[in-house]
Amino acid sequence: MGKQEQRRAPAIVMGRGPTALGILRCLQIVGVPAYVACPAGDQVTRSRWYRPTPGAAPWDGAPDPQALDRLREMPLQQAVLIAGADDAALWLADLPQSELGQRFCTSTCSRQAQEILQDKSRFATLLDETGVPHPPTFLIERAADIEAMPFERLDRVFIKPVNSQKFSDVLGIKGVWVSSREELLETWQRLHGLGFRLMAQEYVPGSAADHYFVDGFRDAHGRFTGLFARRRFRIHPADFGNSSYCESIPLAEVEPAVSNLTALLTRVGYRGIFSAEFKRDARDGQFRILEVNTRAWTYVEFAARCGVNVVEMAWRDALGLPVDVASTSYPVGEGCVSLQRDINAVRAQPRATRAPWSKILQQWRRAHYHTFRLDDPLPGLSSAWHLATAHAWWHRARAEPDDRDSNKAVPAPKPDLPGR
Repeated sequence: MGKQEQRRAPAIVMGRGPTALGILRCLQIVGVPAYVACPAGDQVTRSRWYRPTPGAAPWDGAPDPQALDRLREMPLQQAVLIAGADDAALWLADLPQSELGQRFCTSTCSRQAQEILQDKSRFATLLDETGVPHPPTFLIERAADIEAMPFERLDRVFIKPVNSQKFSDVLGIKGVWVSSREELLETWQRLHGLGFRLMAQEYVPGSAADHYFVDGFRDAHGRFTGLFARRRFRIHPADFGNSSYCESIPLAEVEPAVSNLTALLTRVGYRGIFSAEFKRDARDGQFRILEVNTRAWTYVEFAARCGVNVVEMAWRDALGLPVDVASTSYPVGEGCVSLQRDINAVRAQPRATRAPWSKILQQWRRAHYHTFRLDDPLPGLSSAWHLATAHAWWHRARAEPDDRDSNKAVPAPKPDLPGR
């Protein structure tokens, strides 16, 4: 296949919600035709650039046993698959070895590398071996592991899953606080009974503004062709929520984190899109790594708007085309806001520590909007409409008595959780 034909090879986005929407828009920026494999009615289906996967029936993107059959049936000579979820990224690691590997390309690494970075227990072992700063972490396989923990010597402790995507999909949370060894045991027993593998971790002291992200891309030749740093300023819900307002920062501001991350990814032979989260420890100033996402992340479009389009890099790398190195002199101080989430974050902040409203409004005025864009307004408008109608229903349900037990509280509607 010639280069001109390769340039026309479409991409297939495997994802949903804001992450899939961001990937789709990154492809649109550079004129790559794209399809989206997502559940019916997902937010991304409102985009003006959305197209379902071709074939007898649109593919929902699930990496299940029927996924290869779905690909075989598609009337495409060649396409590039891009993951927007952990399970999709893991599934794509096996695709190059299948009979469809030449027809459906992807920029990925070995399954072993994917598993090391996705499995929080294996990741913790890697960090111990390499000496990269990270929070003390303890895998809990049995009650005796809790007894062996130096609980009293740790700062605040929480329990977290080995598989974060499954935990979030089922429970809608990322972690659970525990204040004593006894509470840790009780919480572990309850969650372990639901089938989750779990870990205890010390919470790194500091605020939401002590969280930093290093995002980027490593190509098939081992080059880091894209590196982008951002700082979180607000989060909702507090502690275990998702970023609601971030700003781009110079790579030099987080140089130790960049150095440790690139060495880590090189060690495991990683290839593809990545996003790593760090927290600066208020006690000693070290950037402690928390996790590495082996896929496109929720703010991937923000990076592209700042000149670091890792989705385009993944598309080109998958096809064997040259990947240009993005400038590290991208605009700094650029903001990106998830408005509804950020409104909730600001309202939840104590007045004594909250920034002045004049500064917050200025941030919102200048920021890139996470979902809403003037050239693609329907995803943002549909989300706003969903939130407005959901909250109207909630307040109406609280105000109007019915046949239910009046002593039982009406739960608030749960917001959609993004992939990252």
